[in-house]
Amino acid sequence: MSFGLKEDLREKGFYYSKNMTKISIIAAVSDNYAIGRSNNLPWYLPADLKHFKELTTGHAIVMGKRTFESLPKGPLPNRKNIVLTSVMSEGVNEGYFEADSLEDAVYLCEHETQLFIIGGATVYRQSLDKVNYMYITWIHKDFTADTFFPAIDFSQWDELKHEDHAADENNAYSYTFSEYKRK
Repeated sequence: MSFGLKEDLREKGFYYSKNMTKISIIAAVSDNYAIGRSNNLPWYLPADLKHFKELTTGHAIVMGKRTFESLPKGPLPNRKNIVLTSVMSEGVNEGYFEADSLEDAVYLCEHETQLFIIGGATVYRQSLDKVNYMYITWIHKDFTADTFFPAIDFSQWDELKHEDHAADENNAYSYTFSEYKRK
């Protein structure tokens, strides 16, 4: 039985602040669940990058160390960047925070209204049973990859939004923006 985000998070061992309303996964996932190749996206889809920016700007984002290192310009602007790492840096980091667990990352976001888990695969696996929302861009093609999104038990999720888009001159692949809420 679900009592709401606060109770769900406490049940799962998360610290919870009354200010936080939503913890979500956001990911671009191909038909064969590929999400990465050689620490990069296996595709270029400008519409998804714009969608990601619109959803996450002004909110906290949590990512693994390799995902952070793959960002071409460092911390993403206008977001509270939190990097999960087992080896903490000495001193202060410019533009981001570090946490050694998902629970600590959530604690760092106690005053945030929304938190997005943005990857990579290990962080998605660790958080899939702890989040209450998912924003998935389904890219309708199989890709060669070395990193995959974990399997989703869709019987535990309700799809709230489903927006299909055809490939066009700027986006080489057809794609779907989907939003899910845990039942």
